[in-house]
Amino acid sequence: MRIDKYLKVTRLIKRREVAKQMLNLGYISINNKISKPSSDVSEGDIVKFNIPNKRELIIEVLEIRNSANVQKAKELYKIKGDIEQ
Repeated sequence: MRIDKYLKVTRLIKRREVAKQMLNLGYISINNKISKPSSDVSEGDIVKFNIPNKRELIIEVLEIRNSANVQKAKELYKIKGDIEQ
């Protein structure tokens, strides 16, 4: 699944367009590689959000689904680290 769609399905980012912008700015990486909106994400991948002057968030992808309700969306990933900068 594309990373921009995954971020929307998991509700980590509310809108896919915002996810695309963050990816294009290089704020999100998959397995320590800067990602593009079309980059594929799969189970077991580590996704890192590194937004300047904000928190750094690291998650592990647990499951891939095309859609999920609010409760199920939280089960698709596991927070590995949340670091205040």
